[in-house]
Amino acid sequence: MRTTLVGVVTSDRNSKTRRVDVERLHQHSKYKKIVRDRTVCYVHDENNDSKIGDTVEIAECRPRSKSKRWELVRIVKSVSDVASKLKREDQDDGVEMNAAVIEERLGEGSSDEAAVGEQSSASSEASSEDAPGDE
Repeated sequence: MRTTLVGVVTSDRNSKTRRVDVERLHQHSKYKKIVRDRTVCYVHDENNDSKIGDTVEIAECRPRSKSKRWELVRIVKSVSDVASKLKREDQDDGVEMNAAVIEERLGEGSSDEAAVGEQSSASSEASSEDAPGDE
């Protein structure tokens, strides 16, 4: 029986290779605190199906290269292409991304346009109130 794990794709820069982080919780042996830990697996993705941020299931396989020992079984949960592009741009900038930051950035595009409209209407109201002959 081959070992299967579920993790999140953190890099898709190389062709047919993905970097997947598998998170786990365990108890520290001395301090008894629950510790969050991660294992990095390099995964073979034959068709380049997965993108950054996708949750994928991976299985053990024969060694395909020096570091690649896993292969993609299926994509459990897919992330939109827009979110994937945002993650890639921010990785180039060296910014750490998570789901909350991505949703915030996706929401900025629509809220910026609304904010501009609100500011222009507010400024026109303010200028009409300050006119000297209105009272």
